[in-house]
Amino acid sequence: MKKILSLALAAVMCVMVMAGCGGTTTDTETATDGGETAAGVFKIGGIGPTTGGAAVYGIATMNGAQIAIDEINAAGGINGYQVEFQFQDDVHDTEKSVAAYNTLKDWGMQLLLGTVTSDPCIAVAAETVEDNMFQLTPSGSAVACVANDNAFRVCFSDPNQGIASADYIADNALATKVAVIYDQSDVYSSGIYSKFAEEAEVKGLEIVAAEAFTADSKTDFSVQLQKAKDAGADLVFLPIYYTEASLILTQANTMGYDPIFFGCDGLDGILDVENFDTSLAEGVILLTPFAADADDEATQSFVATYAERFDGETPNQFAADGYDGIYIMKAAMEQANVTPDMSVSEICEALKVAMTEISVDGLTGEGITWTADGEPSKSPKAVIIENGAYTAAE
Repeated sequence: MKKILSLALAAVMCVMVMAGCGGTTTDTETATDGGETAAGVFKIGGIGPTTGGAAVYGIATMNGAQIAIDEINAAGGINGYQVEFQFQDDVHDTEKSVAAYNTLKDWGMQLLLGTVTSDPCIAVAAETVEDNMFQLTPSGSAVACVANDNAFRVCFSDPNQGIASADYIADNALATKVAVIYDQSDVYSSGIYSKFAEEAEVKGLEIVAAEAFTADSKTDFSVQLQKAKDAGADLVFLPIYYTEASLILTQANTMGYDPIFFGCDGLDGILDVENFDTSLAEGVILLTPFAADADDEATQSFVATYAERFDGETPNQFAADGYDGIYIMKAAMEQANVTPDMSVSEICEALKVAMTEISVDGLTGEGITWTADGEPSKSPKAVIIENGAYTAAE
């Protein structure tokens, strides 16, 4: 009898152990904090450059998003479910970005935070619309990034950045004669420039030089700078990325040209360019929705957590975009009451509606809302580089 009881007890224990290990569960399971959490998990993917010339953007976005994921899971998840997050490197390349998307699909991704940069985002958007997968780009600002009804964005669009830049320059009387140096081969840069030129005329700003370059000629800017200097431009508008901007500032210094340099979110990261003399960026102004030295509690908490997690680094706008992106997804998922057992398409259809119903107070704006065309509504801000740091402009 003792042997029979022992065998029966062992069998029961074996079944209990097997039920608690791996596999898919249908009831509730014990969470690590001792509470109860519903079975199943949401899988959110992310795509952006973590290597290559635009790596500063992708790494920051990934880090900011991971902080948000960890906070949400610690607080009980989304609709009672934990969240898994995986981020893939696309090296700011369209083909690699599509490959990264397919890798995440194989992993089981249900929603996409991505991509970080515009051209890869447009390529991936062609895939997500076919799959009817919800896509929220943290910083893909080209108009085409959210051309489909399944795609939304955290950041301002290129046209809005161009308009806001012209308005800020004019409204703050920063200059009357403006030169522009832009990348005509890049949708981000050319898109901003186009709207900037239109708004500059409305605001009475004179564009005395508009000099283009391409991806094949982005190391020597002496001709563009000389034309700006000869035209008497007291401000040079740079709707470009930080790598090229660092070369422009270096070459302008060499030729003794010292105008105000003004840019958009693409310049966020210029202080991290390897071998760049950051003193040359002193006084550079850029429009960005996030300033790490802002004194509100949410910003300071995020900055402290980021520094603690990532070797004392100060988060940039892209880190804030990634962080806000995850919380925006959370707000929409809770509004729609989605669950992990829903299909990718079912989740997407629910979130298309929910995104137009929510309002989010984030690091990059208060009371952010969205229209069905995927565009956010929030106020632009400006920062100025002072003493080697980004400081909120007056």
